[in-house]
Amino acid sequence: MTNTKLLKSTVFAAAALGLVAFASSASAAGVGACLITKTDTNPFFVKMKEGATAKAKELGVDLKTYAGKIDGDSESQVAAIESCIADGAKGILITASDTKGIVPTVKKARDAGLLVIALDTPLDPIDAADATFATDNLEAGKLIGAWAAATLGDKAKDAKIGFLDLTPSQPTVDVLRDQGFMMGYGIDVKDPNKIGDETDPRIVGHDVTNGNEEGGRKAMENLLQKDNTINVIHTINEPAAVGAYQALKAVGLEKQVLIVSVDGGCPGVKSVTEGVIGATSQQYPLQMAALGIQAIAAFAKDGTKPKPTEGKNFFDTGVNLVTDKPAKGVKSIDTKEGLAKCWG
Repeated sequence: MTNTKLLKSTVFAAAALGLVAFASSASAAGVGACLITKTDTNPFFVKMKEGATAKAKELGVDLKTYAGKIDGDSESQVAAIESCIADGAKGILITASDTKGIVPTVKKARDAGLLVIALDTPLDPIDAADATFATDNLEAGKLIGAWAAATLGDKAKDAKIGFLDLTPSQPTVDVLRDQGFMMGYGIDVKDPNKIGDETDPRIVGHDVTNGNEEGGRKAMENLLQKDNTINVIHTINEPAAVGAYQALKAVGLEKQVLIVSVDGGCPGVKSVTEGVIGATSQQYPLQMAALGIQAIAAFAKDGTKPKPTEGKNFFDTGVNLVTDKPAKGVKSIDTKEGLAKCWG
């Protein structure tokens, strides 16, 4: 996406945030900002970096980018925040791997006068950051859960369901998607802030993937060892979903299992087209990052802080269910539209 298109795509959202739409790069000259993602290999975060970089160039913001070695590498993120403070940055955009563990370091940054914005993954508690720009991850989970239940119909009550989650620390994005799926499917979640305490007999189990293909493959293999009649899989993201499909295909069970996921990235939407994933909830990382940079530029200019979406404690950047097999009662878009929108 060109810088011009990127600007147009964020003007309306920026207005809703109360941000200043800068007319020239000189307006934010000398402003330092940092983007800290979970990894620099997941396509989702690659696109987020592209969005932040394009908007920073447009506004004249000096952007430095950092990433963990793998999803779950909180130590590298802590070190990155320390570097941003030392560099005199005006703001930090972060997708936190450990949403609780990172809070003391985030507080240190805020105490030093930096604006800290969580992207995609809310901190725990959410007000540990100045603002959060994210998909409504609970809603994203509900959409794929409702679609899976509607697609199975009468068979939903006897399904064997597995969950391929993110990391043992249960970051907020992991909990929200996991519990959202259950709510959408019709499963009692018990404590909605905790993964794994439910007692529904349809649930085979949970495993973690670190949000990548290899992790998805291993986690799927582990769940198959528990119950090889498993027929529904919720995955934290599309790389994990692809890994799960590979494990299923290796033992000839790929047609037995309905896989659902979240991200809606271009490769993920193609996986829906190919039948690897049945449906995915699409989010818009490029917009998250672009709005984040715009918020830092506004804050540097006059101390303006972004406002959340009305009725929510974060700024909702939107979500759409993408599938070529629409289910009654579940709003969705097809993969043609999903590919046109992918990455946002």
